[in-house]
Formats: sequence, structure tokens, C-alpha cells
Amino acid sequence: MLRLPTPQPPVPPTARGWGGIGLWALWLALVLLAPWARSAPAALVLDNSARSVPVWSALTMLPDPEQRFSAEGLLQDASAFQPVPATEGTLGVRPEPVWLRLPFAVAPGAGGRWVLSIDYAPLNHIEVFLARGGRVVQQAALGNLVAPALRPLPSRIPAVELQLEPGAPYELLLRVQTQGAMVLPITLSEPAALLGRALKEQMLQGVLTGLALCLLVYSLAQWVGLRDVLFLQYALLISGSLLFSLQFFGIGAQYLWGHNAWMERHASGLAALMATCGSFLFIGQALAAGDPRHRLMHAMRVGAVGTAALAVAFALDLYDTRVLTGIVSILGLVPALMGIPGAVARMRQGEAVGATLLLAWLVYFVATAIVIGVIRGWVPVNFWTLHSFQFGATLDMLLFMRVLGLHAKAQRTAAERARTERDTLHSLAHTDPLTGLPNRRGLGQALAAALADCAPDRMVALYMMDLDSFKPVNDRHGHDVGDELLVAVARRLQSQVRQSDLVARLGGDEFVIMARHIAGAGQAHELGNKLLESFREPFFLGGAQVRLGLTIGYALAPQDSRDAVDLLKRADAAMYAGKQGGKFRLQRSPGAPAAP
Repeated sequence: MLRLPTPQPPVPPTARGWGGIGLWALWLALVLLAPWARSAPAALVLDNSARSVPVWSALTMLPDPEQRFSAEGLLQDASAFQPVPATEGTLGVRPEPVWLRLPFAVAPGAGGRWVLSIDYAPLNHIEVFLARGGRVVQQAALGNLVAPALRPLPSRIPAVELQLEPGAPYELLLRVQTQGAMVLPITLSEPAALLGRALKEQMLQGVLTGLALCLLVYSLAQWVGLRDVLFLQYALLISGSLLFSLQFFGIGAQYLWGHNAWMERHASGLAALMATCGSFLFIGQALAAGDPRHRLMHAMRVGAVGTAALAVAFALDLYDTRVLTGIVSILGLVPALMGIPGAVARMRQGEAVGATLLLAWLVYFVATAIVIGVIRGWVPVNFWTLHSFQFGATLDMLLFMRVLGLHAKAQRTAAERARTERDTLHSLAHTDPLTGLPNRRGLGQALAAALADCAPDRMVALYMMDLDSFKPVNDRHGHDVGDELLVAVARRLQSQVRQSDLVARLGGDEFVIMARHIAGAGQAHELGNKLLESFREPFFLGGAQVRLGLTIGYALAPQDSRDAVDLLKRADAAMYAGKQGGKFRLQRSPGAPAAP
């Protein structure tokens, strides 16, 4: 009889030991309606009516905790075998070896090529004995810890082709030993039918694994580009779920790590701890909105560090898988349970993050309950229950991706709000609130930039203007009309200059115009006269006609000065000289050459 090293079970990244009230209630009807044992099954007959035959209803079982039975002895006396439980396809967690017996016959007209397959990859060691007439005629070793050279078929799951003769009766004995769950969806299939099922499963795994890889690559790329740690934590969470699925469905051993006994013993446990560590970090970061002083984030980081330490210890074989199973049973639920109050509070505040997380955890709990039911032998095995955790994990990954999207949107909104506030403050600091024109500070910045680019053929003209007779108008009509008049003055000045020129208000009734790219003093003088002429027309304010005069003093750079402060002083001095000379006139800086 073949013997292999002691195997290790897969540990899903879920609360594997959940046996609470809710879980019992979920399957109470199933337990009450189905008997725990069946009557002795009839022998199975393989014929052309079905190309793939599930054999659970025809099986009997015999636990062998003392390992005292042999295939030869059981072929002589099979009286100790009992019917299998009604929960089809699973015997629950059984550390002891279990013998399974299947009597069957091949119909005379049926083909002789049939494949025995067990659609559950993490079974450690299975010995197959095909007997005819009480004598073993074919023997094989299956399981994820069996060397590839000893396996009869290089398949993802345990499988062996049986050499059968039509019309002959057979007896099949299986000795199953695994420290994980004895999930045994056993099928006898024609090779073509098995190949069709295998291709469909490979396509499904390709789609789900490809989706997980795309999400993983996207999150890592976003982390590299944005340096947002939430994307890195999401990548860690996805990696754990992805690694577990690769090991659980045999894809990892088939394509990635091959016959690596260390990976087969440790992959599922490390995947569970990796996903738990990622959950601690991701949930804490998402609910605390990145605030490092948030108590939840601090607690979640402590949980993540502890989980990482457990992962290192497990990788070094400081404790075994059974201890890990107990740890994950408790630890796997902790991140979600810790996050529920915060998620509820966020949902009540109308934030979609809270509702999305709660939905993701609901999916997680349901998927966990189903897979625990399969593992514990409470729920029958079928396509949906066998893939429940993988489907739930995929939906969770998409929901968590929505959390990332909401987080990124919140980050953008916060950045836009900060930018708007910054621009508003900048505008308030550089803009006159009444007219919307640049104030003294805004003028100073623009003038400094213009002077840095001026030249004899690209002059800067600076016009200092003061309104004549504004105070009497303000006193006669009131401050509201006076403010309205200042706004009208600003608009008239803007209408007389080019779009590249700047009109500013320094305060009171003092305005400044900065004109760039002036070809010469003559052009500057013409612009000043144009401004004067525009004030010969009256202003109409609320039915009242108001006339104002204007006195302008100006200076040119670089002819008069290249210094902004000095240029302003020169233009101001020219304006006061103009007022003293009779108002409503244009005056160039004293000491400057006369305009043509």
C-alpha cells in the first residue's frame, strides 16, 4: 500500500470555523429533511445513456482511524462499509483515512474507456484500487502531494483512466487521506465528456483569474502613479484571494509552482493570512479617510502587523495548519467586524463608501458560510457551492474597486476644493472687491513681469489716473451711486484698451492702466489722449446723468525707469502735476522728453 508524507490542508481566507446560530439556521431545514444515512445503494451500471455519471449515491464508506484495513482484505469482506451521508460530495473534515467502495458494472454495449475524476484539487493522497473478481487489476496514486511522475494523468484535479471491459462487473476502492476537508465530487466519465468539463472549468478559471490579475496590475499602477497607499493595500488583499483560488482549484500547481510540496502545504494558509492582513489595512484606510491619528486605523494597523507575524511563523513551520485553521477562523472575521460601526456611520451620513463596504461584507459572510458548510459536510457539493468563495471573492474585489473609485473621487473633490479656496484667497488678495479689477498687489505682480520683458522697441506705459469732481458726485448722490459710478468707470477704461493691457484700481478714485508692447512714446501719448477723450461722454446711472473729468500722468519703461516702484512714483508725480496744471489733461513724467 502506498504511503506519502503527512499532508497539509487548504485554509480558505475566511472564518473557517464559523458554526454560530446563523449558520445552523441556514441549513436546519436541510438537516431535518434529509436523513444522515442512506440505505445500501445498488450497484452502478455504466452504459451509453450518460457520458458522465456522479457516483456519490452508489458509494459506501469505512473510516480507518487505526489504519488497519487493506485493499485485499476489504475485497474479501466488505461488510463493514456503511452508506455515505446525504450531503452529496462531502464527508467534512476527517483527519483519519477513509475507504470508499463503489461496485459497478459496464453494460455490454458501452465503451471500455472511463475516467475516474474527483473535482477537488487540494486532496493530499488518494489510493485507487480497481478490482475484478476479488483481485486488484489496476492501481494508481492521486493527490496534490503525489509526485507528477507517479500520477496517471497530468490533470488539474485527481483523475485516472480505468481500463474496463464491457459486460464485466467491477469493484472500486478508494483510500482517501487529507488533513483538510474531504470534499469528494467523484465522477465516472467518458474521456471526451471529462475533457469538455475540464475546458469549461479552465475557461472559467481563466476569466476569474484574468480579472483578478487585471485588478491587481491596475491597483499597482495606480499606486506607482498616485502614491496612494490604499491602492497598495487593495493589491495585497487581491493577492491573497488570488493565491487561494490558484491553490484551491489546482491552477497554481498546474501552471506556476509545479510539484512544490512547500507551496502545496503553505499556499492556502499564507493566502488566508495575506488576505486578512490586506483587509485590516484596506478597511482601516478606507474608513479613516487616511487620517493616521484615527483610532480605527491604529487598531487595524496593529491587527495587520500581528497577522504578518503569524504568516512569517507559519512559513517557517513554527506551528501547523490545524493551529492556523483555528487562528483564521477567528481572525478572518475581525477586520469586517471592526469596520461595521464605521461603515454604518458613513452610510447614515449618505456616503456610498459605507453602503458599499456593508454589501461587500454581506457577500463575504454568505460565501464564507457556504464554503464552511461544504468543508464541514453540511452542504452538498455542486458547481455553485464549490465555487461560492471564488465568486464571492470576485464580487468583493469589484465592490472594493468601487470603494477605491469613491476614494479617488473624494480625493479629487478635496483637491479641487483646496484649489478653489486657494484661487479665491489669491483673488481676494489681488483683486479689488468692488470693481473686480486687480488691486495694488495684483498690479505689482503684473508690472514686475512686464518690466522684465520690456525693451526700447517693446515699451511698457504706466498711466496713473484720478477722477476729477468725483467727491461732489459721491456727496450729492450717496455712496451707493458713487460705487456704481466707480464700476462704470472701470468698464469704460477696459473698453478703451487692448485685451493684453491691464486696468487696476488702487483705491478711492485712483485707477492705473499698464500697457505692454508700446512701440514708442508717440503711441503711448495717443493711448493717453484716447482715454481722456472717452471721458467727455457722460455716465448714466439710474436715470441720472453724471459727468466726470480725468487727469492722467504716465511714465514709460525702460526710458523713464526699469524699477516698478520708481515707475509708479513717476506716473503719480506726473498725474499730480497735471492736476496742478488745470485737470482733465495728460501729463508725462517730469523730466521725460516731450511727446511728439
